[in-house]
Amino acid sequence: MALLARVLKSMERIAPNSLADLAWDNVGLLVEAPYPRTRVASTVPQRVFLTIDFTTAVVDEALNDPSVGVIIAYHPPIFRGMKKLLLKDTKQRMVLQCGAKGVSVYSPHTSCDSCEDGVNDWMLQGFGDQGTTSIYVPAVNPPEGHANSGKGRVFTFHEPKPVQQVIEQIKRHFGLPLVRAAIHPTHASNEKLIKTVGVWAGSGSELVNHPADLYLTGELGHHDVLEALEQNRTVILCEHSNTERGYLSAILKPKLEALLSQDGGEPVEIVVSKTDKDPLVVI
Repeated sequence: MALLARVLKSMERIAPNSLADLAWDNVGLLVEAPYPRTRVASTVPQRVFLTIDFTTAVVDEALNDPSVGVIIAYHPPIFRGMKKLLLKDTKQRMVLQCGAKGVSVYSPHTSCDSCEDGVNDWMLQGFGDQGTTSIYVPAVNPPEGHANSGKGRVFTFHEPKPVQQVIEQIKRHFGLPLVRAAIHPTHASNEKLIKTVGVWAGSGSELVNHPADLYLTGELGHHDVLEALEQNRTVILCEHSNTERGYLSAILKPKLEALLSQDGGEPVEIVVSKTDKDPLVVI
């Protein structure tokens, strides 16, 4: 079985496309290389390349490795319809480069957010066994193996915690020295402790429609933050892709390795981009 077919089969088990928010998202196989790359040598395994963002630096990194046959880009590089494919357009150029070099591109995006053991579940792993997790919007008729899937997550601590303690746990889990915070005065004074944490990977605009003492997400609009404070909630923002990137190494890579090693095909190596990073930095 060809590498792409194996990857498609494995990804459908990890994050079924039916779990994506198909009303606006663009998931699945986005670029199918007409002349796929073959193995460089019998002793060198083909590689699947993981990244959050599809940038020029990331594409160059992937294509400069002759063993890479498939790129899994969490964020879809093709999002809106294209009437032309021209080199002067950044996204179109990168898509053309991948196809010309024999590299296919797959994007799981919101299917990875909603699936069981997906990005939203990974975001809560920093709290360990200190509480229980539930789903804001459970999936209707979830696919096999994903009974606990759906949009967003809410974590309930067994014992409520001071907001600063929760923030330190978040920073450790995401490996961030700093986060942006809008702390409600009752939490800042410890008059009220944090019992529930609502999470939404990437952009958390939908969080304000759901209850929690603290919202944890990547980014939130100014007026959404104000509304959260009006509702006596604290907001922690880690920047968009910082809430997603750790999932690649911690969850997706080992899951793909396990499935591809069990399908009877040739050895495949999973690599995570070294150049992929959030574009915003603290200076």
